[in-house]
Amino acid sequence: MHLQPLSLLLLLLVAGAAEVCLGLTTTLHDFRGCAVREFSFVAQKPGCKGLRISTEACWGRCHTWEKPVPDPPYIHRHHRVCTYSRIRHMTARLPGCLPNVSPLYHYPMALHCHCAGCSTQDTECETF
Repeated sequence: MHLQPLSLLLLLLVAGAAEVCLGLTTTLHDFRGCAVREFSFVAQKPGCKGLRISTEACWGRCHTWEKPVPDPPYIHRHHRVCTYSRIRHMTARLPGCLPNVSPLYHYPMALHCHCAGCSTQDTECETF
């Protein structure tokens, strides 16, 4: 079957729209993988008032074959987590800061995420 350029473009647009719809109808509970997602938080530091910030952050689940070992010999595991692979450093100005407190608040904005070992340099890594 030979498609004209306009027909091919229309087919690609329809296929792309179907993929977007599938992505929008998938609930966050059912999502598997690691992706950039909008995230809001209150930026706070001593001596300043808080400021609600909306940014992009990494969110998702990463597949692993490792099993936790809560009993001796307590084998140390390195579970992969959804974390930053590319970020943009952002700065916000907090309101109501005391005269001797800098109003600048620095935070990362996710540009791309991937599954990798947890790094305490840019991610809160909890041990259970």
